[in-house]
Amino acid sequence: MLATVGIALAVAALCALLRRKLDRAGRTPRELLGGRVRLTVLWNRGGAFGVPLKACALAAVSVGILAAVLLWAGRSLWTALVLGGGGANLWERVRYGKVYDYVQFPRAPGRLKRYVFNLADFSIFAGAL
Repeated sequence: MLATVGIALAVAALCALLRRKLDRAGRTPRELLGGRVRLTVLWNRGGAFGVPLKACALAAVSVGILAAVLLWAGRSLWTALVLGGGGANLWERVRYGKVYDYVQFPRAPGRLKRYVFNLADFSIFAGAL
């Protein structure tokens, strides 16, 4: 359990450090990997994929989900990734009322190209898989 919590805290800290570094670098979009990836900085007030919930409701739902993951998912790297990413997004939502997103895939299929993600989102996704 201690290792799972330690990894989760490391993921959350890495998310915060990356947000701080990118926020200081400026808000001009930058293309990477031949235009397949774009660094597009924005503060997201909504939930994942535009879920229309207010910040306090999203925070409450996040706390419940993270508690359930911690209690029932067991001790693993995957659990730590979900907890770390979810904790990082929860911290930003509680502290700022919004989440800092910065990675976009402009050549992705369909609607996916419109969304902007952050490291915490990728961590949650990897852990959930």
